Amino acid sequence: MEKGYLALILHAHLPFVRHPEYKEFLEERWLFEALTETYIPLLEVVDSLDKDGVDFCLTLNLSPTLCSMFDDELLKARYLNYLNNMVELTELEVERNRFNPQIYKLSLMYYHRFTRVKKKFLNTYNQNLLLEFKKYQDKGYLEIITCAATHGFLPLLSINEQAVRAQIRVGINSYRKFFSCEPKGIWLPECGYFEGLDKIFKEEGIKYFILEAHGVLFSRPRPKFGVYSSYYTKEKIAVFGRDQESSKNVWSSIEGYPGDYNYRDYYRDVGFDSDYDYIKPYISPDGARISTGIKYYRITQAGPHKEPYSPEAASEKAAEHAGNFMFNREKQVEHLYSILGRKPIITAPYDAELFGHWWFEGIQWLNFLIRKVAYDQNTIKLITPSRYLNIYPKNQVVAPSPSSWGYKGYNEMWLDGSNDWIYPHLHRAQNIMMEAAKKYGNPDDIRVRILNQMARELLLAQSSDWAFIMKTGTFSEYAKKRTVTHLGRFYALENYLEKSSVNYEVLEDIEKKDNVFPEISYSAYHP
Repeated sequence: MEKGYLALILHAHLPFVRHPEYKEFLEERWLFEALTETYIPLLEVVDSLDKDGVDFCLTLNLSPTLCSMFDDELLKARYLNYLNNMVELTELEVERNRFNPQIYKLSLMYYHRFTRVKKKFLNTYNQNLLLEFKKYQDKGYLEIITCAATHGFLPLLSINEQAVRAQIRVGINSYRKFFSCEPKGIWLPECGYFEGLDKIFKEEGIKYFILEAHGVLFSRPRPKFGVYSSYYTKEKIAVFGRDQESSKNVWSSIEGYPGDYNYRDYYRDVGFDSDYDYIKPYISPDGARISTGIKYYRITQAGPHKEPYSPEAASEKAAEHAGNFMFNREKQVEHLYSILGRKPIITAPYDAELFGHWWFEGIQWLNFLIRKVAYDQNTIKLITPSRYLNIYPKNQVVAPSPSSWGYKGYNEMWLDGSNDWIYPHLHRAQNIMMEAAKKYGNPDDIRVRILNQMARELLLAQSSDWAFIMKTGTFSEYAKKRTVTHLGRFYALENYLEKSSVNYEVLEDIEKKDNVFPEISYSAYHP
């Protein structure tokens, strides 16, 4: 009989990036790389676990913007073009490296990997990943939860409560469209929480959410069981706190598993190593060198010297690390069970893209871990938050602390000198949107289109990704441009509301470019 539970929670999110006005667009590769290295391999693991009859469950957040991109025909076609290019490049790599046995073997590995992913996407999944994820939720293996519509960082939008409510409401409506049911839980973007947010969750039917550890530990009154239990807010919405020990094992590139010298090096890539004329057709359209995903070297050491990657050694290490993680959780649960008087839950949330994309062997590690938990011990059992609440429906009532899982634990990552300029504009647009939703209670068809597109533009401008990218300095010009572009389109559309004449070409152009949430209703901004 188990003494406690492990809740593995994967947060899958990318900002909405879709540029039909260009033949190719570099930032669209964020999706293509994540599909190839994380999302499709994750489905393959779930397929194999289901086929082998393994008893398991995972909690998975698929953000609304990610779901919209999964469902977009243009992006599907461009992803296939990306895969075709990568298969072509790996064929060239196989030929180029035929006299180098170690690298040749790796070239073959990548060729088979890209061809397999293409076959899975086209034939097995019929280009519909959402249907596959829904299938496994219906079977009980996955508990898919929702997220704010465009991953807006809610504490910094909370000056207007209706703006927060709209982010949540549109996210839930998108979830209903794709999964044909109500979401049980919600992933807060960046785990960002502010006092009173639980009231909106109650209004919208959300049952639970997840916070960073100090969001629970600094609750009032002090939480009796630390982060190893569920709690209720005063609105009776359940909250779970992130476990720091299991987090550090996986997240940290220094203390955690991903930094092991046997694992594949993320940064060494043929996009940078190869002759320029040879690699030019497969890099950025503007000729800039970029990562291709074909990487032949392992981490090796902290310095620049790298040795060739060994998939076999890396796989063995992933199995070893899965066993170590399980052993640590067993000991953790045994200790907690002996002092808490109830079966503890270890809440272990991670960015899904860590597995496979950033940590190449992470998907293997996850597969090994799930199988080991199922067959190699009986101290811990995998669980989802809602199942834990079924076991423990009575919980201490606390007021969680404002918090995030970002740098220093609060709002600093999304509010500093690099990005603070965006918030007066976002707050002004939020107020305009709310007033417009009130003013036009029964608009004609054209005004409905304008109001709905205004809602899309505001939501897209609110994405926390833009402020985050501005802070980190990577792709910062793109992030600034996206913020300015969406706000500019918002104000252009607002002008049409007051005019008797509308430029239909401009309206249609904006609708085609920013077609996220086709089912959206501007009434989300009406109290």
